[in-house]
Amino acid sequence: MYKIPEYLKSELRKVIGKLVKSERELFNGLKSREFIVSVGDMVTYTLLNNGYKPNMAIVDFRHRREDIPPNMKRKIELFGEEVINVENPPSVISDELIKCIEYAYRISKNRNVLVIVRGEEDLASLIAILLAPRGATVIYGLPDKGVVLVDVTDKEKEIVRKTLERCREHGAGDN
Repeated sequence: MYKIPEYLKSELRKVIGKLVKSERELFNGLKSREFIVSVGDMVTYTLLNNGYKPNMAIVDFRHRREDIPPNMKRKIELFGEEVINVENPPSVISDELIKCIEYAYRISKNRNVLVIVRGEEDLASLIAILLAPRGATVIYGLPDKGVVLVDVTDKEKEIVRKTLERCREHGAGDN
């Protein structure tokens, strides 16, 4: 488990991949992607509402600490040939979440997977990047800035690994 300390939260708002600010730019950027993971309700809904099906979606049915509207929730709930529920408290990356995402990657090669987080999914993008197969694209929202597209390579995995190590060094992680 990793508990993210306050001083690292601002660092986590930095863009790891490419920041896109419009839906047009987002969809143009997705055309050549073969394996897509969406993290967050707005990102997932936007993809699904525009005919894009990610291989895996990680949601918590909340946006900006509020429940998402019923029509959005219904659209997301209809996604996924496999649905996995997992607990993950705010400002934490639980062991359960890590194991869940590992499992979701294994089965997402054969069917679309919806991971529903009870608690908060905000930090799931870190684990999604760390565990992603090379060449996958992880998409997550950055509040008030846009959407981040991360084409996963060893470089992005190393950035996440170092961030998580910093949590451990300061007693905030015991994974």
